Amino acid sequence: MIALLLYRTIADHLVPWALALATRMLARSLNMPEPLVHSTGDYVVAQVIAFEHGVGRTLCPYRLARRLRAWWRGRP
Repeated sequence: MIALLLYRTIADHLVPWALALATRMLARSLNMPEPLVHSTGDYVVAQVIAFEHGVGRTLCPYRLARRLRAWWRGRP
């Protein structure tokens, strides 16, 4: 019971506070306003997702291994 209470206290209060502090510190170190740090982070996440769905899929090690095996089997 105490562990659950401690977990809820950490999850409900300390994690958001730590994220806000980290964002504030990053914004100050980059000399940027906090909303710009948030929107830049969203932009970076969107770019990474677009890369993973586009070029990243063709660079998947399993897919590359399958292509290499098929290429080697096709050669005499």
